[in-house]
Amino acid sequence: MSKVRFFIALWAAKLSVIALKITRHNGTNFPGVVALKLCPDFLKIVKKPKKIIGVTGTNGKTTICNLAIDMFSTRGKSVLNNSLGSNINTGIASAFALGVGIFGKPKYDTALLEIDERSAPLIFPNIKPDVLLINNLTRDSIMRNGHPEYIGRILTEEMQEKTKLILNGDDLIASSIAPSNERKYFGIESLDTDVEECINLVNDLRICPKCSSILKYKHLRYHHIGKAYCENCGFESPKCDYEGKNVDLENMTVDIAESDGVYSYRLLNDSVFNIYNVVAIVALFRELGYTHEEIEDMLEKIEIVKSRFDVKEVGEHRIIKQMAKDKNSLGNSRAFDYIAGRPRDKELVLMMNSLGDSKHWSENICWLYDADFEFLNRDNIKNIVVTGPRAKDYYLRLKLAGIEDDRISFVEREIDSYKALKFYEKSDIYILYGTDSITLCNNVANNIEKAILERGETA
Repeated sequence: MSKVRFFIALWAAKLSVIALKITRHNGTNFPGVVALKLCPDFLKIVKKPKKIIGVTGTNGKTTICNLAIDMFSTRGKSVLNNSLGSNINTGIASAFALGVGIFGKPKYDTALLEIDERSAPLIFPNIKPDVLLINNLTRDSIMRNGHPEYIGRILTEEMQEKTKLILNGDDLIASSIAPSNERKYFGIESLDTDVEECINLVNDLRICPKCSSILKYKHLRYHHIGKAYCENCGFESPKCDYEGKNVDLENMTVDIAESDGVYSYRLLNDSVFNIYNVVAIVALFRELGYTHEEIEDMLEKIEIVKSRFDVKEVGEHRIIKQMAKDKNSLGNSRAFDYIAGRPRDKELVLMMNSLGDSKHWSENICWLYDADFEFLNRDNIKNIVVTGPRAKDYYLRLKLAGIEDDRISFVEREIDSYKALKFYEKSDIYILYGTDSITLCNNVANNIEKAILERGETA
């Protein structure tokens, strides 16, 4: 009977894709919703590729998955993935429903899955990754996970024994997941921007996990990310199997040390987040058996997807679209810190407005007070446009960060943001947007570009 239910669910899921196309609806996880509704054991029963690779963590998992998919494609390899759907059980069910034929035979030999860390209890009992990369575990929306140690406990409890882990060794929460599993660590040696004491509002791990003494840091990157040690019991961050060093932002390269030598790779972006992403992706592909030369060649042929970061020069200005994950204090803090440290004068449009939430509930805005808006109180940030449903909340938070009124502009509708811009000479204009605002961000950027061209500015 279960097989009958499975095939009914599979065929219904496939038919739903056709129905969505005919009605022009964008329901990327809808086939999975249908499949799980008709057959709750769908993920358990569906035939799977021989190799399953998972990527999870608080920040960066989408970027890493997209990079990995692109890297595989440079070798002519197509992998089953859920990049067009959600990263929870329904999105993964959609991917598997489309990844098998009408009689349930797998079309792919490899699956690369982005997995929501909070959804592990719904996914790992049915999907058993051969390799799982955990990029970081940090504070996220209070409506979703409460605290990263809580998520760490969930991942440890749900982890399959057969799964080999690739963990961020600079993150003591991520690196402590499932201690009995086989593991490899990646990390980055000291950077010029490192500190010894946390300067962020949020630090998710202040005490030694062994003896509860205050942790010290050889170097601290941000929040709790860095090389920690305990003076009392001798506990310290794990030694990395893949360690980035000699980061060269002028030539956009990073050396990665392994047990058999040091190898140079191309960087895709100069932010610390994306340096970690490159080190992580190198570690992943090395553990999958690829050579240094193959990985170097793949990295030369790919870019970070433009839905995460995109730069367009218009006249003497640059319009920069940068995702700043809504409800995620750490993601926004990293974006603010990165922007403030870039050269040139700049204007910002803040529109991380969680538009999807307004349909279902009232957004909890406490994350604004965990995010380091103080990083935006810099002389080279000339104008900050607050807009959309959260505009007044942004205004209050900016005032608490010490930013004066003459550097804050208000526009009710995001699409009209260009009207509040000052267009300073040779300045950068950053649009910071959330995960559900990509289309709106593109429209805002188009209006800003038109405004620049109407001013008569040419490249």
